[in-house]
Amino acid sequence: MRILIHDLSNDTFQALFPEIDKDVCIISDTGIIRHCIGCFGCWIKTPGKCILKDGYDNMGKMLSKAEKVTIISRCYYGCYSPFVKNVLDRSISWLLPFFKIKNNETHHKRRYQNDMQIAVHFYGDTAAEERETAKKLVRANCINFYVENYEITFSDSFEELCGKVAAI
Repeated sequence: MRILIHDLSNDTFQALFPEIDKDVCIISDTGIIRHCIGCFGCWIKTPGKCILKDGYDNMGKMLSKAEKVTIISRCYYGCYSPFVKNVLDRSISWLLPFFKIKNNETHHKRRYQNDMQIAVHFYGDTAAEERETAKKLVRANCINFYVENYEITFSDSFEELCGKVAAI
């Protein structure tokens, strides 16, 4: 399965993807996602599943089935857009609450043994410092999600973005 997480408007999304494969799971802002409340219920009360029932409660399990995750996000100060960040926060159940040392750093253990690829496409007018911060963020996310195969691109215009994400 392939997953596409994006913060584009419906019109922009349709222009970018007039036809998209049916096997791509599209996660977009429907206005109903709730913010992670940091209760760790997905680790303790309902392992692997968020306790907030809003349609985004199974993000960890969805990631466990993904071959490739594509993220399209406006770059906000070197970070994802609020919606995309929220989706990733709600995906914490992909991991276990237990720790292990990896490259002399403390990380959570994996709940699922899935090797996925991640492609992050940032768009918007971004300064060089923001791009460096975003690169570090994506690298850190990939370490946390045990992703070795990832790519990061930046686009200043819609046309440039179209050329980079045409093949999801």
